Amino acid sequence: KPLVHAALRKALHECAKPLDRRSARLCCLAKDCENEEYKKLIRALCAEGEVSVIMVDSGKDLGAWCGLAKLDAEGAVKKAVRTSCAVITDFGEETRALTVLLDYLQKQADAGED
Repeated sequence: KPLVHAALRKALHECAKPLDRRSARLCCLAKDCENEEYKKLIRALCAEGEVSVIMVDSGKDLGAWCGLAKLDAEGAVKKAVRTSCAVITDFGEETRALTVLLDYLQKQADAGED
C-alpha cells in the first residue's frame, strides 16, 4: 500500500531524507549490500530516529517488492533492479497485514530490550 500512497522511498539519497527528518516509519535494508559504510549510515539514522529495520536477504528481492521490476504475462518477476534500502513514510490504510507487521516489529523491539 505505501507505493500507492507515494510513501515509499528507495536508494540512499531518497531514504536518507525521511530518516534524517524522522518521518520514516519502517526501513528495509538488503543483507547483500556490499558497502559497509552505507549500511552503517542507514542503521545509525534508523537508531537515531527509532525506526525499525527489517533485513532482507537480497537487494533484487527488495527492488522487486518496491516495484522496480519487469513482470512477465503471469505476473512473475522477469527482471528486477537491485536496491539496498527502502523506507516507508506512511503505511496507508489500516489492514490486517499492517497489524501483523506492527505486532512483529513490537515483539522484535521487546526482545532487543531484554
